[in-house]
Amino acid sequence: MDKLVLFNNTTKKTLVNKRPGESKFGDNIHLLPAISNIYEQLTNLDVKYVILGIPEDVGVFGNYGKQGTSRAWEATLKVLLNIQSNHTNHADKVLILGYLNFEKELKKLSELRQNSKKDIMKSRKLVSSIDKHVAYTVEQIVLAGKIPIVIGGGHNNAYGNIKGTALALKKPINVINFDAHTDYRSQEGRHSGNGFSYANADGFLKNYFIFGLHENYTSKEIFKTLNNTETIAYNTFEAISVRKELKFKTEMERGLNHISDSSFGIEIDCDAIQNTPSSAMTPSGFSVNKARRFVHFFGNQKKAAYLHICEAAPTPETENQVGKLITYLITDFIKANL
Repeated sequence: MDKLVLFNNTTKKTLVNKRPGESKFGDNIHLLPAISNIYEQLTNLDVKYVILGIPEDVGVFGNYGKQGTSRAWEATLKVLLNIQSNHTNHADKVLILGYLNFEKELKKLSELRQNSKKDIMKSRKLVSSIDKHVAYTVEQIVLAGKIPIVIGGGHNNAYGNIKGTALALKKPINVINFDAHTDYRSQEGRHSGNGFSYANADGFLKNYFIFGLHENYTSKEIFKTLNNTETIAYNTFEAISVRKELKFKTEMERGLNHISDSSFGIEIDCDAIQNTPSSAMTPSGFSVNKARRFVHFFGNQKKAAYLHICEAAPTPETENQVGKLITYLITDFIKANL
């Protein structure tokens, strides 16, 4: 747990904006008092959700993507802590654990070049190291009987979420992924585009459903892999929203049918949400409200094991909007799942 930085009251006070007559979400959340014995502390706390930040973009770099996902965690905290605390959002059932500090990895990354194959391979080795810390932290949260809500960073962190949850539950898990891409690329060194293929190869991922795949950005070889793998199912954004061959609600039900035989993770890639600042921002994608419906639908299932929101890459000009988006998704999940 040497990478974990606990969220504390001092930091909270700098972020919560007090207003007379109001109770903010940040006023009512739980915090851990000490870094030691995380598992024991979580076990003894009457909370259901543990929020963890992963401010990194090493995996995005290794996948030749646009950096900036390291800023999503801070953008989210600034908004989440300042929403109203009321009977609908259950702040008292939430613990903000803190974030995994990958500053050393990011410093090494700043010395690398994306146009150098050698440097790309160096970044992918860094991702393998990040995987271990993410998996261990998630495993401790799930072992303690809590549900992780993981924010920020690239989609490479799906691997750690899946591995940590599977190790805690002592069985492979299923995943539903709201994404424009499969992230099922070849095992060429770890990056943000192959978290699920690695998780499957390592025995941590069983059934996998990709929701809203973009046809223009899926290779012939990937389609061949998807179509020839019984444990994988998918639909495409074009089939749902352009050609209207499929219905959004019906496809959510089909996705649930594919994953509902076991505990499953919910993965939300902000690349799939139209005009959201992200590592692969798209002008054509699902609306924010569709993403919220998706989180509510799958969060309402008893076997939902974790929520992961990733790939958002806010700028100083857009951080408030990105923070609001992620906060809506977090609270939608809590409201549906409690």
